[in-house]
Amino acid sequence: MTKDIIRIRGARQNNLKGLNLDLPLKKLIVITGVSGSGKSSLAFDTIYAEGQRRYIETFSPYARQFLDRMDKPHADRIEGIPPAIAIDQTNPVRTSRSTVGTMTEINDHLKLLFAKASVLYCSGCGDEVRRDSPETIFLSLEESLGEKTGIASQILITFEVNVPKNFQSKEVEEFLAAQGYTRIHSRHGRKLEVIQDRLRLKKSARSRVLEALEASLERGHGKVIVRSLEEDGVSLKFSSALHCPQCDISYTDPVSSSFSFNSPVGACETCRGFGRTIGIDYGLVIPDERKSIRDGAVKPFQTKSRRRFQTKLIRLATAKGIPVDAPWSNLTEKQKTWVLEGEGIRGKDKWHGVKRFFAYLERKSYRMPVRVLLSKYRSYDICSACDGARLKPESLLWRLGNLADADQVLIPSKRFKHLAQKLNTKKLADLPGLAIHDVMLLPVAELSHFFEIIHLPVDN
Repeated sequence: MTKDIIRIRGARQNNLKGLNLDLPLKKLIVITGVSGSGKSSLAFDTIYAEGQRRYIETFSPYARQFLDRMDKPHADRIEGIPPAIAIDQTNPVRTSRSTVGTMTEINDHLKLLFAKASVLYCSGCGDEVRRDSPETIFLSLEESLGEKTGIASQILITFEVNVPKNFQSKEVEEFLAAQGYTRIHSRHGRKLEVIQDRLRLKKSARSRVLEALEASLERGHGKVIVRSLEEDGVSLKFSSALHCPQCDISYTDPVSSSFSFNSPVGACETCRGFGRTIGIDYGLVIPDERKSIRDGAVKPFQTKSRRRFQTKLIRLATAKGIPVDAPWSNLTEKQKTWVLEGEGIRGKDKWHGVKRFFAYLERKSYRMPVRVLLSKYRSYDICSACDGARLKPESLLWRLGNLADADQVLIPSKRFKHLAQKLNTKKLADLPGLAIHDVMLLPVAELSHFFEIIHLPVDN
């Protein structure tokens, strides 16, 4: 028996007459037919009812008494059916942010998975951001600066101290000296790099290295620098918090609501989780580019009550040398910008710009006629802050899986790049896994395959 098929035999629910049917799993299936042909009986009263019934049967008798159960459908045999979720036309859509994922609560599982198993990658350099401890730092040092040809590398363990505004560097140095820190490696403005210890990196000195690292992390507020004193002069930075030592960017711990566009914790602050913003559509403001300024290219200025703006625009544009009888499409970009943006300063002989005109109307939007006027020129645009992803920039930096997992379901050029990310195309393509926005947009078949092959962190 094929596992990827729902096999229905002899379905007699309601107006179904002994229907035999094979339905493939992981496919989008549409059921069509005239009214009364049995579409709902097949979808809801047969397939959904059996899937729900079998799922509830897996619970204990005590739990089952609190769950609503549908009657067993009339059919000779139903095989290969998984647990089912149904959305019908009567399901309330509580907000315009609601999707199939939120209404079926599948999104709840997805955001919990990302909160527990995803890995953070810095928006500046693309490196993995993780918490370091003295033990993990020591292992990293052994890997990169460990004994080579039997000779242990000399290292310098340091931490940085910021000089407060009401103190001088000399005063801070005296305070450090009183605590035993008499050696300063470097001075950069109001920042001192203090030497914790100088030693050779070898297994016999492990306890001393760990002690120095622990002290440096404490004194450096969770940050430590390890410098190689060999010819290569390698400098490594570590942090015990979610902080990228290379870019000096700090991040917050993830929670499930960090990956929800229905929560203020995770929703984009600009569009509030809708993915779109409403604003003035200048394609509606200037609907016909064949018209000239004099003929009424700027549509809002053509009403009787606002002819004064049209008159002023013609007068000042003529004085500026901008052709008022030429089609709008023939104007240069600089001339169009002058009409739309204005001169940036107020005055009787200064053009305020079309955008400032609408800004003025926004301040008067408590009046009904003004709101009606604004509605004629508004449209929804993709949010410029999140590029339609609906989540905060930091939420989109967490990724699930490794590079091989991602390559099997989504090519690098199709992966989402947040506007806040400073990574080039190659660096972005080399990032392991997929962001939550990538996962949400995957087709069902690719999504199913991704979760079948995905490699999750062992520690989580």
